[in-house]
Amino acid sequence: MIVAAIDIGGTFTDLMAFDESSGRFVQAKSLTTPAQLQQGIIDCLRKSGLESADISELIHGSTIAINTLIERKGAKTGLIVTRGTRDVYAIGRGNRPESYNLFFHRHRTLVPRHLTQEVRERALASGEIREPIEAADVQAACAKFAAEGVQAVAVCFLHSYVNPKHERDAGEIVRKAMPDAYLSLSHRILREYREFERMSTTVVNAFIGPKVGGYMRGLKTSLAEIGFHGELTIMRSSGGVMTPEVATERPVAMMESGPVGGIIASARVGSALGFGNVISFDMGGTTAKASLIRDGSPSMASGYYVGGYASGHPVMEPVVDVVEVGAGGGSIAWIDEVGGLKVGPNSAGADPGPICYCGGGTEPTITDANLALGRLDPGDFLGGEMELDAEAASRGVREKIAEPLKMSVTAAAQAIINIAIAKMSLAVREVSVAKGYDPRDFVLVASGGAGPLHALAIARELHIPTVIVPLFPAHFSALGMIAADERHDFIRTYYADLAAVDFGQILSICNEMAEEGDAALRHKRGAEHLISLDLRYVGQEFTLSVPVTMEQLQGADRQGIRSAFDRLYERRYAHHSPMEPVELVNVRLAVIGKRAEMQCPGIAEAGHAAAAHRTDVYLGGPERAVSCPVYRREQLGAGAHFTGPALVREHGTTTVLFEGDVCSVAPSGELIIEVRGAR
Repeated sequence: MIVAAIDIGGTFTDLMAFDESSGRFVQAKSLTTPAQLQQGIIDCLRKSGLESADISELIHGSTIAINTLIERKGAKTGLIVTRGTRDVYAIGRGNRPESYNLFFHRHRTLVPRHLTQEVRERALASGEIREPIEAADVQAACAKFAAEGVQAVAVCFLHSYVNPKHERDAGEIVRKAMPDAYLSLSHRILREYREFERMSTTVVNAFIGPKVGGYMRGLKTSLAEIGFHGELTIMRSSGGVMTPEVATERPVAMMESGPVGGIIASARVGSALGFGNVISFDMGGTTAKASLIRDGSPSMASGYYVGGYASGHPVMEPVVDVVEVGAGGGSIAWIDEVGGLKVGPNSAGADPGPICYCGGGTEPTITDANLALGRLDPGDFLGGEMELDAEAASRGVREKIAEPLKMSVTAAAQAIINIAIAKMSLAVREVSVAKGYDPRDFVLVASGGAGPLHALAIARELHIPTVIVPLFPAHFSALGMIAADERHDFIRTYYADLAAVDFGQILSICNEMAEEGDAALRHKRGAEHLISLDLRYVGQEFTLSVPVTMEQLQGADRQGIRSAFDRLYERRYAHHSPMEPVELVNVRLAVIGKRAEMQCPGIAEAGHAAAAHRTDVYLGGPERAVSCPVYRREQLGAGAHFTGPALVREHGTTTVLFEGDVCSVAPSGELIIEVRGAR
């Protein structure tokens, strides 16, 4: 059985496949085709040499959902709300995150006010119906939407997270009146209190739904045309996979489906090598991403703001906690109006790409800077599939950066790299130092086509002692997707003092969510139910999600749950208040269908590491080049050992070691690099 995964990035589309019968891995990479994303997938499949008919499961991660939202290229959307709440979505929250920003603006709504329609209905916070729904109001809203050419409808009523009857009734009316419109009901997306966040999540789901649904249909058709008849699954933001049908109904769950695969793989590689505390660092062609993994488990967030906290769109969907910055191989270096050198966030992407790709790019990028410094081999990029134009890269850096700033080409290229390192180090600091963790207590797992190029410099900046370059680093997100379990997340708001909680009701809620999740599972082997309770001290606004067991709920173990909350609070904030009362806000349940573990073959042992050749590289500074040995990754056996400065080249990436860095090859093939002077 062959399981394949395809990850569409901003510059490259990656394929990783694993043949369970032979234990063989297959990798392929092709330029992303922004105008028709499916073409990049088909190009990868053809490059891999795999027969589409032999693939039993294809797992897919894509940026289609988040790009549709960020670029505001979704469907024309209408919103139906409870009478009196028409402006909740526009007003949002009253906080102002950037107090001294004179140009601050709130989020720009995806639905204009004239397409927000009120209907008469009212449920109380207890779930009791105060005022029946007025069907005529819903029908009138549909008539207006039809006249305005609305393509998607979002419905979000007050307290429907407790009693969704009115939303179900409204949904039936909308389906009859507008059979071709995409419909998003808030209780199907998010059964959690906080009206603005729930409304925003429901609207985002409706806004991106038609485009994502069309993409799913087109993808299935394109795959069928080349002979694929296996299962298609989609990576979701929480680190699991889901069916295309679930992804079409809840596209908001795949907003971060691309990056999370690498984080899942980083956690598994770290655990296999005995490192439970890991910082995952993935640098691709457009962005760099960092995430913290503690005790083998990725950090999770209950939601995030697409476009930034200050003016972005809240999406309350479980997501692996990722910090992303606009620093990828294709990020453009430019000079601002006062003569300062900047890098990113704009990217050359796949089209036209960096100057050295010879695709029409004219702006120097991080990739061009690395080529100008000799860190990339123009004749050995992607295993020789692409030949880079080193002369054009140096010329672009000279004309656009070096000459205006009166610097040498190598000094300008090094400055571009230094700025990128500073930006990416801030992302790593944000997932570690900013959350109370010392990066010196973690190892850095570097992946992505550009990750190993810069990881050692970032580790030096933050005094991280060890860097791991895993197998297939340039295809690592796709590799993580192969290892990802199927996952479905559910939440119910249940507000009560912990001291007076009715555990019978909580068990009933958990059983209801588990039943829905089990019905949706495709991989039912070894299914697990992970339960957590959102708790807080009375008087607080925000909660901590505390893992609990079914035995604790069945035994009404209040003290055990309270102690777990206090320990988590102490770890997060360095203090806790054991005498303060605690209240329960939400019940969460994740239903996980376990995938069989991949049995990866080890590599042959080798004593002495022999360099393939030597080359001149600018590493310590722009003044002089250093003669570096160049090692081929595929020729390094288990136990091989060497010291930097050195380059390790492989298909898709190059690892840069600086003077004094010590690299050893693990029995399973990973490069474990001790960073000189990190401690």
